[in-house]
Amino acid sequence: MFPVMARAVPGDVQTVWRLLDYVAVDYSGAVSNGQITSEAEYAEMTEFSATARLRIASLPKTGAQQALVGQAVGLERAIAGKASPETVAKNARSLAAALLVAYPVTLAPRKAPDFANGAKLYTENCAACHGATGDGRGPSAAGLDPAPIAFADISRARQRSLFALYQVISQGLDGTSMQAFSQLSSEDRWALANYSGGIAFTDTSVGEKLWKGDRSIRKEIPDLTTLATITPAKLGAAVGQEKADAVIAYLRAHPEAIATAPTGSLAVAREKLRLSLAAYRAGNRGEAEELALSAYLDGFEPVEPMLASRDAALMARIERAMGGLRSAISKAVPVSELETQVEVLDGLFSEAEVAISPSAASDASTFVGALTILLREGLEALLIVVAMIAFLRKADRADVLPYVHGGWISALLAGVATWIAATFVIGISGASRELTEGFGSLLAAVILLSVGIWMHGKSQADEWQRYIRATLGKALTRGSAWFLFGLAFLAVYREVFETIIFYAALSAQGNGGVMFAGAATAIALLGVIAWAMLRYSRRLPITKFFAYSSLLMAILAVILIGKGVAALQEAGLININSLDGFPRIGSLGIFPATEPLLAQAVMLAVLVVGFWFNLRRGAALNAPA
Repeated sequence: MFPVMARAVPGDVQTVWRLLDYVAVDYSGAVSNGQITSEAEYAEMTEFSATARLRIASLPKTGAQQALVGQAVGLERAIAGKASPETVAKNARSLAAALLVAYPVTLAPRKAPDFANGAKLYTENCAACHGATGDGRGPSAAGLDPAPIAFADISRARQRSLFALYQVISQGLDGTSMQAFSQLSSEDRWALANYSGGIAFTDTSVGEKLWKGDRSIRKEIPDLTTLATITPAKLGAAVGQEKADAVIAYLRAHPEAIATAPTGSLAVAREKLRLSLAAYRAGNRGEAEELALSAYLDGFEPVEPMLASRDAALMARIERAMGGLRSAISKAVPVSELETQVEVLDGLFSEAEVAISPSAASDASTFVGALTILLREGLEALLIVVAMIAFLRKADRADVLPYVHGGWISALLAGVATWIAATFVIGISGASRELTEGFGSLLAAVILLSVGIWMHGKSQADEWQRYIRATLGKALTRGSAWFLFGLAFLAVYREVFETIIFYAALSAQGNGGVMFAGAATAIALLGVIAWAMLRYSRRLPITKFFAYSSLLMAILAVILIGKGVAALQEAGLININSLDGFPRIGSLGIFPATEPLLAQAVMLAVLVVGFWFNLRRGAALNAPA
């Protein structure tokens, strides 16, 4: 069974809310200094407050209904006693807010209203009465009593929310010539409300600078629901009326500035961090750690690819700050220190919301993002695959090349399957992504470690000739060919998986043609790099080829071990001991934490020992008898 409050008819609740909003705004035109200034307006206020009380009493029974009726009676008495406009407005808005708590209804559009569509609808449906400029003096306004609202009147516009306008547009206004426009879709009614509510506010350029540059203002309007329900006057009380008017001008002209899907994900991150802080204050350190990890995996991770394509530096700062927060919890730092870290993250989230908003997207940013993502992710895989191809050509083993080509082609096909699954079948969670990247990187690092040491051992001409005569043909027919297939597959799929995540974020921003152009440019550049590497490798003497290749494999092994450990830390499998002030160079696998740096140091030490052993062995074998 659903709770009683859920069975209330939304239209009934919205009608009451609309009446209360009308009283809050228009009572000032009926009474001043305890005296009636307009008999018609005063009679209307008396009627509307009484109607609101009766309608509240007729709503389904809830535990809060009697209190609401009592508030409505108090509002009637205040109007009957000719109370000040400030008192009546406060009572009416307080009752309206309590009403929505007891009988929840939809307060905001599902997506950002279309400003251009709102302007078109206004011209077609409203301009005849309210005037083309919103001055209330349209050609059909003459003789209407009461006169149509002048949307250009900023003093009145400051008192009205978009939700209030939406309700009037949806249901009309009894006792006036304002008819209901219920024949319009909900989306059209929100567009019309948004446009008409923005007529009085014109300073969009100043508003844009304030919105993008002042984090405290963005915190006042974190989502579409707040934009739809806040009045410019209420925002003015918080940030100053001049600033509020400019910000409202910008947001009502560009509501998409805050209406982004990732915002919901960052809202999850904020809530998880709030709960984590509360758990930490209560002494539940384990729960605080779990919630902080969830804030990253469930809140920030979904928007990380898009943010990385827009502002990689900001993405890195947030990632570092969230890792530092989990590290601080594990170290049992004072509560005040953790509160400061959470506050810093909240500010970084606000910056991220601006960076990932649709208004921040451009053809240039999409092209550069698509180009750099594919070029960066593809280069690591290309270096490994090209090294294998060059090696087989040097060894005169073209018959094994199909295994290498089969490996990277299979990885591309597996990547397509992953994209289909992630798009149409399942979602790839933040934890799944980090685990895939982490374990894939560790496995690739271990393989590259062995390959690098092996290649270094064969970098001497005599050693290479002995290997060719004794073991190469036998080894490659016993299963090493499939080993090369696996290495090619692993190296490419790891990068394809990461690229899919980034491109999915880019495609959600639109500009598909530009994204494709960026990807095509990156593929062309990778093709040129591959051609140059293969061409140059043919000219290298075999000993130099193996020496350079072993060095390349060693570098990649060190990079991947660092990336793998960092990814497993982000997935929560490995603890984080942050190193404040240490640089973060993701492309080199360097992260400001003890664990990935220690793993890289161990890998480097193993490589040094392996290379040293090869040199000693080679010297012994080549020594004269």
